[in-house]
Amino acid sequence: MTRGLSIKFWPDSERPRERLLERGGDAVSDAQLLAILLRTGDQGISALDLAIQLIDRFGGFEGIDRASVPELTELKGMGPAKAAQVKAALEISWRTGRNDEINKTTLHCGSDVHRFLSPAMASLAHEEFRVLLLDTKHRLMREVTVSRGTLSGTAVDPREVYTDAIREKAAAFVCGHNHPSGDPSPSPEDHALTARLRESGRIVGIPLLDHVIVGRQGYFSYDEEDWPTLK
Repeated sequence: MTRGLSIKFWPDSERPRERLLERGGDAVSDAQLLAILLRTGDQGISALDLAIQLIDRFGGFEGIDRASVPELTELKGMGPAKAAQVKAALEISWRTGRNDEINKTTLHCGSDVHRFLSPAMASLAHEEFRVLLLDTKHRLMREVTVSRGTLSGTAVDPREVYTDAIREKAAAFVCGHNHPSGDPSPSPEDHALTARLRESGRIVGIPLLDHVIVGRQGYFSYDEEDWPTLK
C-alpha cells in the first residue's frame, strides 16, 4: 500500500515524476500529473492522495480550473501556493490550445465572435470583458482579457482597450463580454460603453466592428442588430 505514504518512500516505478520521465505523459493518470505539480501533500496525505481528492471534489481539470482559490484551499494540504501552481499550469495549457485556435480564426460576423468566445465565457460565474484584435483581413491577431468583474458587472476603461490595439498595430477589433445571468440582452450600460468604444476607435483610427454579449441563452451582436451606436 502506497496511499498515505510520502511519495519519496514509494518504489521508483510508482512515483509519478519518475514514471513520467521514463514512460512519457501517456503513462501517467490525471491524478499523477496533478501530484507532480503539487509535489508534496500534508501530514498523512501524499501528493497523490491530495490530487485524487481535488479531482474527485471538482470533477477533473475543468472543474479545478473553474474553482476559485478559496474553494481549492478548503482541502487539507492545499494552501495558496499550491493553488497558484495548479492554476498556473492549467492557464498555460489553456493558452497553448487557445493560441492554436487563434492562428486559425477569422471573424466576419457576430456568430463567428460568439462561436469563438462562448466555450470559455458562457458559463462563467463572473463577468469578463475581452477584446479580439484583427488584421486587415479580419484574422484574429490576439485575444486580450481587459477586465474581470463580479456577478453584476465589470468596469472597462476604453484607454486599456486601445493601448493593446495600438501596441499590436491592429487594423480593427471586436469586443465581447458575458452576462452571468445567462440572458444576453444588452443593458443601458452596455449601450453606453459600446458608444464610447466606437467613438474612441474613430479618433485613433482603429474601428470597433462589433460588440457581442455572450449568455447561456444565446448572444447579442450590436452589428447584426444594426445598432445605432456602431454607425
